[in-house]
Amino acid sequence: MDSAPSRLAVLSRQMTGTASEDAVARNNTAQQEVEERPAPGGGRGTLTVVDNRTGKKYTIEISEGGTINAQSLKQIKAGGDGVGLRVYDPGYLNTCAVISRISFIDGERGILRYRGYPIEELAAKSNHLETAYLVLYGSLPTQSQLSIFRESVMRHTALPTSVLATVAAMPHDAHPMGVLMTGICALSTLHPEQNPALAGQNVYKSREIQDKQIVRLIGKVPALAALAYHKATGRSAAPPNQRMDYAENFLYMLDGASNPAYRPNPRLSRALDIMFILHAEHEMNCSTAAVRHLGSSGVDVYTAVAGAVGALYGPLHGGANEAVLRMLARIGTVENIPAFIEGVKNRKEKLFGFGHRVYRNFDPRAKIIKDVAEKEVFPLVGIDPLIEVAKALQDAALADEYFVSRKLYPNVDFYSGLVYRALGFPPQFFTVLFAIPRIVGYCAHWRESLTDPDTKIIRPQQDYKGVWLRHYADMAYRHNEGTDTVAHLPTSNAYNRRVAGENWQ
Repeated sequence: MDSAPSRLAVLSRQMTGTASEDAVARNNTAQQEVEERPAPGGGRGTLTVVDNRTGKKYTIEISEGGTINAQSLKQIKAGGDGVGLRVYDPGYLNTCAVISRISFIDGERGILRYRGYPIEELAAKSNHLETAYLVLYGSLPTQSQLSIFRESVMRHTALPTSVLATVAAMPHDAHPMGVLMTGICALSTLHPEQNPALAGQNVYKSREIQDKQIVRLIGKVPALAALAYHKATGRSAAPPNQRMDYAENFLYMLDGASNPAYRPNPRLSRALDIMFILHAEHEMNCSTAAVRHLGSSGVDVYTAVAGAVGALYGPLHGGANEAVLRMLARIGTVENIPAFIEGVKNRKEKLFGFGHRVYRNFDPRAKIIKDVAEKEVFPLVGIDPLIEVAKALQDAALADEYFVSRKLYPNVDFYSGLVYRALGFPPQFFTVLFAIPRIVGYCAHWRESLTDPDTKIIRPQQDYKGVWLRHYADMAYRHNEGTDTVAHLPTSNAYNRRVAGENWQ
């Protein structure tokens, strides 16, 4: 792992050469702003459905949000088991599970807004804690509101000794995301007054109880992340400095050690702060949906957030930026890109960092990160050799009809990993840097769900395709009905040694 000096050294390594035509600029997604939102899905109305199985006609209400109530489909029946019509939607590709007022994405036009504010404006003018307040409470704070919120968060940055001991007991080579999840779960055991299983189901009706847990999570997760970072270095994280700004304090915990006079470079602090803004919220993604899913059971917020961090851990979600760096390292040089591109087309290779479940245009965060990288980070800490590979890969893909026709554009993961690598973070830590700011979005959705009258315990339907009915047979009368069984699990040499020690006499 790179040390702190390597993050601030290499000042002589500057960007060289003339940049080729900017692929991002060629695909500008800027759209004319409109004051009022066009009616989603065409707006309110009715839908007439004719069941060709029975000839019956049904009228279903369409909401102003362009949705139909799935319960309305239950009335459509055609005999059989008597169960009404249901929707089969694996991956929830076209299902609205909640009504939310937190963030908005238009994937076709490459738009992301927090509470109505374009992400570009927030990245340029705001800071992470101000944006966090906006995401959580719905409006930009006044100076006094921000001061109170900042003080509340920073006052809760220190970790209890039992959490420190829990993390210390983990293996030195534990994945940082595993350390982070464990730390958050440990926090859940230390505050019984907020745990519905102990304090009663209605405990979260208290605004004070809600907000206390929110500032605890936002404040303590960076400290947990610093502990996770140093599990592999053998060094200790510096105690949090409550007088510093949010991202600055995180860098201080990484690099301050026993020197309380240490101050992170302000340009790097600002660059990381912008990265935090960009990752703070992204509506109903996999991990945010996990928060709502777990929270619907009434579980404590720490457990719900830990589950969301677990979802974020996956390489198809938050772990994608780590996969991008491993892909670039495997490509190695610009000369290898044509062969790699052909491998992707032939489905022998996978192109990480391009395309998105939501965006069918440029991810608006990607260009912001690219600017942060080129204007703030690279001139200060130097250019990683993989940067040139990344740029050439981007240009090659965006010049190829195969990728353009499929609307596969760079997403936030393609660039964020490059910035984090330039800042000296190892690939396995990238998802932690995603998780730190996303705690804000998790808490906002958890908080919103507590006051949503439509919130119910989440319990999706299934389309059962299994065996309909069988009767129990005694062991002597059974036969092998299928090939699915426990895989062959070879024993380890250590196990064989222990068995040999037990049975030799």
